[in-house]
Amino acid sequence: MKHPQSILIVEDEDIIRETMHEFLAGEGFRVEPVASVEAALTISEQTRFDLAICDVQLPDGDGVALLRRLKQSNPEISGLIITAYATVENAVDAFKSGAIDYLVKPVMFEELLSKIERLFEVRHLHIENQTLRRELQRRGDLDRIVGSSKVLHELQNTIRKVAVTNSNVLLCGESGTGKELFARAIHQAGPHSEQRFVAVNCGTRPIESLEGQLFGSVAGDHPHQIGALRHVDEGTVFLDEVSQLPLGIQSELLRAIEYQEVMPVGGSEVSDIRARILVSSTRDLAKEVSAGRFQEDLFYRLDGVKLRVPPLRERLDDIPELTDFFVAKHARAMGKTVTGATSETIRLLLSVEWMGNVRQLDNAVERAVMMCDGERIEAQDLPPDLLGIAPPSPDANDLRSALRHYEKLHIKRVLRQWPDKREAAKRLKLGLSSLYRKIEDLGIDL
Repeated sequence: MKHPQSILIVEDEDIIRETMHEFLAGEGFRVEPVASVEAALTISEQTRFDLAICDVQLPDGDGVALLRRLKQSNPEISGLIITAYATVENAVDAFKSGAIDYLVKPVMFEELLSKIERLFEVRHLHIENQTLRRELQRRGDLDRIVGSSKVLHELQNTIRKVAVTNSNVLLCGESGTGKELFARAIHQAGPHSEQRFVAVNCGTRPIESLEGQLFGSVAGDHPHQIGALRHVDEGTVFLDEVSQLPLGIQSELLRAIEYQEVMPVGGSEVSDIRARILVSSTRDLAKEVSAGRFQEDLFYRLDGVKLRVPPLRERLDDIPELTDFFVAKHARAMGKTVTGATSETIRLLLSVEWMGNVRQLDNAVERAVMMCDGERIEAQDLPPDLLGIAPPSPDANDLRSALRHYEKLHIKRVLRQWPDKREAAKRLKLGLSSLYRKIEDLGIDL
């Protein structure tokens, strides 16, 4: 359901304020009338307005400075200044503060309505232009997710379908798979991509700090915060590792989703929100519900649209592209001329299990770029532990045991890279029968 356009009237003359309130409310706008700068700032902390109509002369300040402060906390708000007399200087000051137009007293209601309607038409055209630009960029935004494997292609197609619905989404997957990157892709392909995207770590402690981050807090024992769910307006809040939310905050989040409102920490008035909520979890939320660590009602609210982000071992075809992407990123950051990786290095990377997923690959390539002396990463530039070339175990003190330990690790690495034993024996410069004997002697588990 579309929200009525909201207007804040800041006027200290009672008759003008009340008649404007009555007239605009009768025209279908949602109107909040106040008489001072202090009252305007207070109510703007609780409600986001589309338009502020401010008198220049107020008992505790001036309307131009007030509009400037309102724009700082809500850049999307439009302004209309009321003045007793018009001058070029007044108009320039008003426009610099963010006003779109101004009115001269006495206020004529037909003129007022005409200016407001024109102002909202301009706002509507701006939103349409943003939408057109977003449509043109949407494909490019999704293509920034690196890879062309079938499983990734299918996930991107699903994201395109889900993103336009503005529904809340649960992203599941192992640590390091890039769930936040996919959340950003959903936001960019969604209907409010021009709005903010804010990521919140649900493991934040203490709890009061996390509550303030999400729902905001008011002056008093807590620092003033607007809260992510209000700050993004119609944008997106991404809750990383939502399973780590304390049960009390889970209840507040459930209420925010169901009623589209939040209560700031230390406050007594609720505030409307319009944010889209995306969440991620490495844990099975259904099991967390069974264990009593996650609220069942919240689980069903979040589980409606669920996307699984695949681990890197299920999208090995993407490793060459990802490697080139990370090489370019880290070479640029380090000011090096590394341009890629050798074919042998790529084959080695394809043989790794990648328990840390894309994040582990990123870290490995960063280290390799750092160690690389040429233009292309060689196998020896990769982290030794990545390929099983680790130091000998603590109990391998004598030379014979150490050599045996290294020999076993080296043969295991080569067999991972070349599973065909004839090819592996050739690489090791061994006869095939000798390789079989060493596999048995060293106890290598194939």
